[in-house]
Amino acid sequence: MAQRKGCLIGCGVASVLGIAAVGALVFGVGKVVDAAGETILEPGVYQSVNVGDPQDAVRAKLPSGESFMKDALKSGGPAEPGGSVCSWYVSAENGDGETVYRFCFKDGKLAEKVEYRMK
Repeated sequence: MAQRKGCLIGCGVASVLGIAAVGALVFGVGKVVDAAGETILEPGVYQSVNVGDPQDAVRAKLPSGESFMKDALKSGGPAEPGGSVCSWYVSAENGDGETVYRFCFKDGKLAEKVEYRMK
């Protein structure tokens, strides 16, 4: 009888741990999708802004751009202009995931916008 009770407890603990692991996996995948969504930009938005536009007006059209993917998006791009703050985005066009849009701001204005292929 005691052996049976131990088995039931062990099976219950294993079930709870399994459910928790599945929940953590679903939560983690959701967070990755949310983070990726913060870096996707429509080509029309890229084309609608011009160098010299006020930073606030440009940023109002952009997603946050804050993501763990930032370092990957930087690779293969040209050097950043000195003294600027840049944000990187992936083109939503055709879902190729290889076209990167970079916006660099300096002195309250869009100082540079660049489109390049991710390496």
